Amino acid sequence: MSKAFPHMGLNASGEVKGACPHDCPDTCSLVTTVENGIALKVRGNPDHPHTQGVLCTKVSRYTERTYHPERVLHPLKRSGPKGSGRFERVSWDHALGDIAQRLQSIAAKDPEAIVPYSYAGTMGLVQGESIAARFFNKLGASLLDRTICSSAGTEGLIHTLGGKVGMKAEFFAESKLILIWGSNSITSNLHFWRLAQEARRRGAKLVCIDPRRTETADKCDEHLQLKPGTDAALALALMHELIVNNWLAHDYLAEHTLGWDGLRERALRWSPERASEVCGVTVEQIRSLARDWGTMSPAAIRLNYGMQRVRGGANAVRAVACLPALTGAWRHRAGGMLLSSSSMFPVDHAALRCPELLAGRTPRTINMITIGDDLLRPASPAFGPAIQALVVYNSNPVAVAPESGKVVAGFARDDLFTVVLEHFQTDTADYADYILPATTQLEHWDVHASYGHTDVLLNRPAIAPMGEARPNTEIFRELAQRMGYSEPCFAQDDLSLCRSAFGDRVDFDRLLQQGYASIEMADAPFASGGFPTPSGRCEFFSERLARQGLDGLPDHLPNHETAGTSAKYPLAMISPPARNFLNSTFANLRSLRDIEVEPILEIHELDAATRRIVSGTVVRVFNDRGEYHCKAQVSARARRGVVNGLGVWWRKLGLRGTNVNQLTSQKLTDLGRGPVFYDCLVEVEAA
Repeated sequence: MSKAFPHMGLNASGEVKGACPHDCPDTCSLVTTVENGIALKVRGNPDHPHTQGVLCTKVSRYTERTYHPERVLHPLKRSGPKGSGRFERVSWDHALGDIAQRLQSIAAKDPEAIVPYSYAGTMGLVQGESIAARFFNKLGASLLDRTICSSAGTEGLIHTLGGKVGMKAEFFAESKLILIWGSNSITSNLHFWRLAQEARRRGAKLVCIDPRRTETADKCDEHLQLKPGTDAALALALMHELIVNNWLAHDYLAEHTLGWDGLRERALRWSPERASEVCGVTVEQIRSLARDWGTMSPAAIRLNYGMQRVRGGANAVRAVACLPALTGAWRHRAGGMLLSSSSMFPVDHAALRCPELLAGRTPRTINMITIGDDLLRPASPAFGPAIQALVVYNSNPVAVAPESGKVVAGFARDDLFTVVLEHFQTDTADYADYILPATTQLEHWDVHASYGHTDVLLNRPAIAPMGEARPNTEIFRELAQRMGYSEPCFAQDDLSLCRSAFGDRVDFDRLLQQGYASIEMADAPFASGGFPTPSGRCEFFSERLARQGLDGLPDHLPNHETAGTSAKYPLAMISPPARNFLNSTFANLRSLRDIEVEPILEIHELDAATRRIVSGTVVRVFNDRGEYHCKAQVSARARRGVVNGLGVWWRKLGLRGTNVNQLTSQKLTDLGRGPVFYDCLVEVEAA
């Protein structure tokens, strides 16, 4: 057990166990080496079974982020026009007093004119939505629909498997066939890739399904480079082949599924020939993959969230999630699928967020995807009050929200009062009235679940906060005090919050001792059914969806913007993350930016040739929503007709002050009200 922080005090030297806070399924256990109060290095915890001492390049440089010379270390007040980035230093007392007064003034007329905006800048349960949620519940502010990453896939899982559940990650090492579907595991799920490699050494076959020829696709045995948004069509065609070749587990289907007759009828309409036309892969690739899935056991799917960022994203996840039940793959601990393990964690969100502070009120909900439109929307009976104040924490919406031209216009409103809790002066912070310095993961307590394994991790502070930085929790506590909120819940300290996140369902003494504790679950949780659906079965047909007037069966839904349907914008664009960034996080670290060099657009050689574009050409990528300038890279990573705009760069680090989200739309997914970042048509020309 680390002796550095038995309670809240800090020792000058030692090794401190923590947790990676970033939006990644791996949720690594960290060890920070501290000498004389300075964090010297961060490494993976060799004792944690999932981390095994290995970190990604990004997080291994976490001390560079913590001690970055441009880090915001004092409260700042805007001293120039919005967006100019000009601020002056003020005291905490001045900043908090003025913010509280401004929020109280707005709330006196209508608290729903105040909107919190946050997401997964930290995945921590305490520094994410604990005291912050209590504050906004007490205030009666608008609620935020936090949909920007995973909500479509979540809905797909809920209506098929019953929640964000699946196989245990470690058993992928025993699989004989692994489909890596919509995931660049080498860059975004490194510790899963280690398991996949172990399986391969034992003779497993790895198949990558992705519109981009990723680094992961390079290393797999096969790559199906399908068109964006066609995953459901491929899944249905695989079902077609399983049916006609009788590669089915009839007893599992009869005992542990619901709606098989209807799904069977629908799948039989999706011949490999039809799916080939839709997906842009060959008939033989579809038949070969179906043969492998139907005859190789145990077989498993590692699905990720990239494939659900299109109009039919939830239906696509539903379709893929049906496949293991057709062959009875769930009977094996190395069979089934995993998109997210989040529902396996018994988090007590009510204890953290105190929804009772709403006192019976039901404030309106603002979708974080449509913030561009909503900031420009006037008051109306349907919409409610115009947004007059934003409090942004754990997010950088000016860079990451879609159709960012509108987002910028909204944030630039002179009558909008904006507070941003941040580590750096991001694109969003440039538009703030106040920037409040927040602590990094090395400077505060937190507790973490995971969506790629089933361990709870505790984060201890390794060093004292830099400058005048304060944890998110402390900032909201002090705002609550200045607003006159006297409820005892606003006085709860961070270590107590860490304890309350799981209550007695996790051994907190074990967390304190070793930094992690495993959630108990069966090795093969659905070997005999027992899905957390209303029926207890894998629901091919969802009664819940049918009662909403929706299709109860999964189906292929074409993209909002389908390539080949627009002469004006003939290219589909997807915007996967640059390898060394995580959303917009790390984009300002010089060592990582030096690896990425500059924003690029990958384009197929034939698409480039017809436009007289060569690698290194500055190109204008555009559609009706805006334009984006970057360097072209003629590359086999792009399939013909699809360009890959790697993101998410800060706008002000781009060639002409924009990034790829200038082009993405605020349209939503079929279920879950999620974003459609990969459902976007553009044209490209030399600038």
